[in-house]
Amino acid sequence: MRPHLPVVLIFLAVSLSAAERPAAFPDIPASYLEQAEHIPEFWVNTVEDVNRFLDEHVRKGSVQQIGVSAGGRPIRAVFYGTPREGKGTTTFSGSLGFGDTRAYRGSGHERTVYLGLAGVHGGEFEGIAGMVNLISVIETGKDLRGREWPEITAAAASLGRLILVPVVNVDGRSRVPLRMEKYRGSDETVHEYFNTGGRLDGKIIDWPQCKEFIPLDFSRTQFPGGYPNDAGVNVQHDDFLGKRQPETQALFDLVARERPDLVLNMHTGAVFPLVLRPFAEPVLTPVFENLFRRVQGRLAVEDYQATIDPEREGAASRMKRLSSYNLDTALNLHCGALSVVIESPSHGFSTAKRDGKPVIFTVDDLVSVQLFCHLEAMRFLGDTGGRARWLPAKRRP
Repeated sequence: MRPHLPVVLIFLAVSLSAAERPAAFPDIPASYLEQAEHIPEFWVNTVEDVNRFLDEHVRKGSVQQIGVSAGGRPIRAVFYGTPREGKGTTTFSGSLGFGDTRAYRGSGHERTVYLGLAGVHGGEFEGIAGMVNLISVIETGKDLRGREWPEITAAAASLGRLILVPVVNVDGRSRVPLRMEKYRGSDETVHEYFNTGGRLDGKIIDWPQCKEFIPLDFSRTQFPGGYPNDAGVNVQHDDFLGKRQPETQALFDLVARERPDLVLNMHTGAVFPLVLRPFAEPVLTPVFENLFRRVQGRLAVEDYQATIDPEREGAASRMKRLSSYNLDTALNLHCGALSVVIESPSHGFSTAKRDGKPVIFTVDDLVSVQLFCHLEAMRFLGDTGGRARWLPAKRRP
């Protein structure tokens, strides 16, 4: 458990030289390009560094390209375990009408399959760094800080299949010219500029205004942010039933092939870490609520919530209203997985308070937050048995 008092990590800042600024967006304010001078080695989150890590350190798993982004960049994933057997005899929708999802999931219906996604929004680094450290734990038993995680090792081993995608939106992440933001207290301007974008006058586009124009016309921005791919589309809000983006299609193809039970979609944007309620099949509501209690409760025990009371932090009153129709809805309705967003605090700013006192999440804290989320989600899947046990068949073939 962390000390109950907030831990503050202070970094000296250094700005990129003019020669290092992105040529495509020359008007980014110089002060926004200031980043931490001392960036921990475990804070791996750029596309180049992630790819290097995968090439050099993945031995137990299999690294595969699952698609190509709108900008022509490879999208890569790491696979562990054995995929489901068989292809089924019907669509997911057809299996629901039939009353038994085994008809869709095939003879490997009972196998538990976990999918982790990060970097759907390219300006959100926490999930990417957490995913790389999770892969390190699965490969070596230790994260990149050298900390052992026997619980994660056991949880991963209990699953039939584990698939991790460190950077979904490789275009957006490649566009953001920082490895680690300078910490700016409670001022989130720079974080939102690189995440949601800046207008021609330099003012941030902000959230949810960034969702008003999809695709986004980059010529009408000073900087388009990390939300969209190179076609200007925020894949969290793609045209799922129309002309899908290649990133979305890569995920659709992946989940159709692997048929996961549980998907964790890691984002940044919360005061304290928060599991969001997805707009998904109503029959999965009690499953989500149990997952929420598990994850939020563990984060409370580890002192990463507003209180250290797991009952309070996992209570129904803490569950937010339904999210809007988005990528997680589409993944659920495409393959039957419970797909859930977890929002992390940012390393660049903080507005969290406990008992009226500021709480600062360091990058060290945030990697641990990510790993605890994955740990409890994997344990939940292993303990509960996945969709095969969550929803008994209405009738048998």
